[in-house]
Amino acid sequence: MPAKNKAVFLDRDGVLNREMGDYVCRFEDFHILDNFQTLKTLQDRGYLLLVATNQGGLAKGWYNEDELAKMHAHLKETYRSHGIEIKDIFYCPHHPDFTGECNCRKPKPGLLLQGIEKYNLDPSLSYFIGDRERDIEAATAAGVKGILIDSDQPLNEILDLIA
Repeated sequence: MPAKNKAVFLDRDGVLNREMGDYVCRFEDFHILDNFQTLKTLQDRGYLLLVATNQGGLAKGWYNEDELAKMHAHLKETYRSHGIEIKDIFYCPHHPDFTGECNCRKPKPGLLLQGIEKYNLDPSLSYFIGDRERDIEAATAAGVKGILIDSDQPLNEILDLIA
């Protein structure tokens, strides 16, 4: 059996791009944070970089899949231009007030479990960096180590926490 991979899951808003209230609804408001060196270091340490993000604004009709796809393509391309591969982006399009309950909206672990299965990850070797308690709850439920950061702060201080 092949060895399992390890990954760092990253929340999107407040970790990879600037937080803009509850939702970033327009491509023009999507501002990527400068965490390039930190993510390159994690990638160089053998971690797959995966995004796990709630996107309940889709269910609310505040933006559509096309606008979200533009933001995610820009995110991946910006990181790629710095030698960093965002391997995949998992997102929850639901909101309990509009679509009912689901298994993927954080704090539930569904997004992380999708990544664990798709990329043959060892949860005990993987991490989830988020800026909200629900990110840490999702990490714990998926068997991944959660790291809570201050929103919009550079990630460089977390490198000591990840082997």
